[in-house]
Amino acid sequence: MAQTHWLSSAATHCGAVRNMNEDAFLNRNNEGLWVVADGMGGHEAGEVASEMITTAMGAADLNQPLAEVVDSLEDALLEVHHKIRTYSRTHCEGRTMGSTVVSLYIRESVGICLWAGDSRLYRYRDHTLERISDDHSQVNEMLSRGMISPAEAINHPASNVITRAVGASETLYVDITLVELRPGDLYLLCSDGLYGALDEPEIARYLTSDNVETVTHGLIERSLDAGARDNVTVIAVKVQ
Repeated sequence: MAQTHWLSSAATHCGAVRNMNEDAFLNRNNEGLWVVADGMGGHEAGEVASEMITTAMGAADLNQPLAEVVDSLEDALLEVHHKIRTYSRTHCEGRTMGSTVVSLYIRESVGICLWAGDSRLYRYRDHTLERISDDHSQVNEMLSRGMISPAEAINHPASNVITRAVGASETLYVDITLVELRPGDLYLLCSDGLYGALDEPEIARYLTSDNVETVTHGLIERSLDAGARDNVTVIAVKVQ
């Protein structure tokens, strides 16, 4: 099978309102692994949780058969889930501490996405933006059950309530999906600070560039112009 080539760029910013960044990212470009983690719990909690996730996934052995790499990445998340809960008890007086996570691993013509929470993976292909991951959030559950309309979901009062995160509850379930790569695809990993500030049509307008640094920095700058109320992290991966 022909080797797939790619280019990637990653950027993060605390946003237009907050003075602390609880997001973290991992960019193992040469090995085809990217991670965005959005921490929660405040100072000495959220940023610790997100950093623990990127460190754990950064230590995963990628020189294995694909199925074993996927198992290793999932195991890393499950292990760090328990480490975060222990840290919360010993350093944060047991208060809620955790992080969402979305990751992309590329091997040849296949991409694997693992995620928990509402950080997202998008694919921009043939001038169309498609969401690959599915938010683990209260609003998304209400939407899928037909309890609210897509219009009602946009500014819903419960829009910041997530139903799954690493470290946040006793049990962690990690979703995994397979993506078939095509030359010209652009994959965007992001924290909710991005799509909280910009709607998807506006995000898509920044994905037309072949320059991945133009994509990431353009999205960060535009989200700040839009008054991003949360930390913003973006990773762009362009398949060659």
